[in-house]
Amino acid sequence: MPHAYETDGAAIYRQSFATIRAEADLARFSSEEEPIAVRMIHAAGMVDLAPHIRFSARFAATARAALHSGAPILCDARMVSEGITRTRLPAANPIVCTLRDLQVQDLARQMANTRSAAALELWRPHLAGAVVAIGNAPTALFHLINMLEDPACPRPAAIIGCPVGFVGAVESKAALWQEQPVPCCIVEGRLGGSAITVAAINAVASRAE
Repeated sequence: MPHAYETDGAAIYRQSFATIRAEADLARFSSEEEPIAVRMIHAAGMVDLAPHIRFSARFAATARAALHSGAPILCDARMVSEGITRTRLPAANPIVCTLRDLQVQDLARQMANTRSAAALELWRPHLAGAVVAIGNAPTALFHLINMLEDPACPRPAAIIGCPVGFVGAVESKAALWQEQPVPCCIVEGRLGGSAITVAAINAVASRAE
């Protein structure tokens, strides 16, 4: 027998978001934060993600203003950069992922660090006022935090720090949340990943008006 299922894409989105709002505890999010949190939960397929999402003061407004002004989006992984919906960007914002740059392998060797961390050294010309989206590598987030301890390092406008995994993910996000060099968003614990990070960027971008 053929399976019956919802075929209207808009209806699927409406029902999905209605389910999230009915089942997730969203009360602690501001009106600017709530749509971002809902998109992140939707990407994860977990209403239980809500208690782990953290927004620092002014994150949503700062990130949206940066995108509206044309700020670049700096991504640690191609899974993040490729997931961003270009048509939602308010100012044809450049999307930068340097992981595959030919310099990265040598840089990683010189730094005795991962390629993901070394790739961030190539962000320096783009970093001032940028929106950073780290959804894969804890080493990238740790290295960014270390870079920003140098007063001479350019400052991004906002950081989405949601690396996923079992080694360094918990600690790198805790370090970002503790230091908060700029307004930031994290998912506490081992949870995170490229899809959640992309969802946050797309939600910020779609309301950057």
